Amino acid sequence: MRTMSASAPRRDTRGIVDPAGLLSRVRFRRHLPAPELRPYLEHYWLIDWELPQPYASHVVPHPSVNVVFQRYGPLDAPADAGSTTAEVAGIGPGLFTHELAETGRVCGVQFRPGGFRPFAPAWPVSAWTGRRVPLTEAFPGTPGTDAATGAPAAVLSPDEDHARVAALDAFLLAHGPTPDPAADHAVELVELARSDRTIRRASQLAAVSGLSTRSLQRLFASRVGVGPKWVILRYRIHEALERAENAVPPDWAALAAELGYTDQAHLVRDFTATIGVPPTAYARGPSVP
Repeated sequence: MRTMSASAPRRDTRGIVDPAGLLSRVRFRRHLPAPELRPYLEHYWLIDWELPQPYASHVVPHPSVNVVFQRYGPLDAPADAGSTTAEVAGIGPGLFTHELAETGRVCGVQFRPGGFRPFAPAWPVSAWTGRRVPLTEAFPGTPGTDAATGAPAAVLSPDEDHARVAALDAFLLAHGPTPDPAADHAVELVELARSDRTIRRASQLAAVSGLSTRSLQRLFASRVGVGPKWVILRYRIHEALERAENAVPPDWAALAAELGYTDQAHLVRDFTATIGVPPTAYARGPSVP
């Protein structure tokens, strides 16, 4: 796989609805994985919270699979005293809403789009799309996935970030990656769709890739989990959401043209269908129904 160098994880809040509201309530950090994992992973993300009142967080998911270790309850209690889960979260087709309450901790792995298949090569990535499944379903034979032993305890018990990161590295390196040139190709194509604003349609991405449109769709289903058109549209919404967070709202008609929409109304429809409110209303004060 082509090496993707990075000296630090990205710092944007792309995909988070009302990031100021979330970040004022939780400790949110990102960390890079071990160098040999970086071609396949975006980053690790860690969240800790202690809330006097419940808070509902909302995220427009990236076209990425996540492995998520979660623990709810007092963090100074024994590992098996609280509620602990370890799961694979496939790509979410719509807005993801999750209520945070009392005390808890989450340690997550965000894979690059296309980067998960080398760790679970037995299934197409589309098998996980829209699903959250126990870790053992994607990683059969994983030992010690109960609350008190194995990967969940190793990841969730330490208070220090570096120890949690080391545990995540150890878990992933024990499960791959398996060489997969098709997955490598998918990672590169999704990155191109994310970074090249001139690519606005799946047919354009197919032309750049040297694949037919149908072959590109098959590649994305098996290695990414969603189609190329979906990926391009999702990155459009992420960009619109990020721009709506600016102190000075964008010219929506100009942004629609920049993102490749036929008109402003098309952008408004997509944004409203995904976020739940029109972009102008969101820009006035982030909220969702």
